[in-house]
Amino acid sequence: MEKVKIITDSTSDLPKEIVKKYDIEVLPLLVNFGEDTYADGININIKTLLEKMDNSEEFPGTAQVNPQRFLDCYKRYLDDGYKIISIHLSSKMSGTYQSACIARDTLETDCIKVIDSLNVTSGLGLLVLKAARLKEKGSNIAEIEEEIIKAIPHIRSVLAFAYLNNLVKGGRLSKTAGVIGNVLGIKPILAVDKGEMVVIDKVRGSKKAIRYIMEYLDKAGIKENEPVALAHIANKDILSSLRENLREKGIPFIECEVGCVVGVHAGKDACGVFFIENY
Repeated sequence: MEKVKIITDSTSDLPKEIVKKYDIEVLPLLVNFGEDTYADGININIKTLLEKMDNSEEFPGTAQVNPQRFLDCYKRYLDDGYKIISIHLSSKMSGTYQSACIARDTLETDCIKVIDSLNVTSGLGLLVLKAARLKEKGSNIAEIEEEIIKAIPHIRSVLAFAYLNNLVKGGRLSKTAGVIGNVLGIKPILAVDKGEMVVIDKVRGSKKAIRYIMEYLDKAGIKENEPVALAHIANKDILSSLRENLREKGIPFIECEVGCVVGVHAGKDACGVFFIENY
């Protein structure tokens, strides 16, 4: 049986217990705050980041995993006899996927499969988790790659935001789309679509946001034996209600706190779900 290593980046926002259980290698992206640079999830956490952002007029930047870091990581595992599945955030949001491809091509090997998830945060995380579970069942890298590519178009997300300012500042959303985030009481509903963040609707108030999210889950239908990811960032508004709704419906879910790189662009007070729809 092949020795397979699953590699991803820190924007997958998987809980530490899952990363440890499946021995997943997570390469951190970087957060640049003034003259200071932090490795996402290593020497800065989301709580500290949000506090720094609240107390500063400066908007932090983020940086991709560069090709050399991928090269060093890949070579280490190849030298140990592993074959590699490397799954990363959307190429439309970061150059991390391109960095991984450069490293793979430099090594001139067929033992590395690099996959553009066309997603971010828990959407990416669900694909990484799926790959890890397939590895545990004994699938080889070609089989894992095939199944992950098949699943990518079926990742669905529905997320309620309180504010869209950071998405606009970070260039992840147009100013026009961001305007609705400033209307009092309105909660914009966003999703990741074809690798990019888009506004799909808007509702007034938390109760309607919760109802919208649960109805979206019901309509799309969750693929059997695949969990829902409940993603959140400094949200006290709808998180507990979504937890209760998922439990009442008997829907298995994993809870994922959004990390620092995604947090820079998302800002605080966002919550929603990612899942793999029936296909």
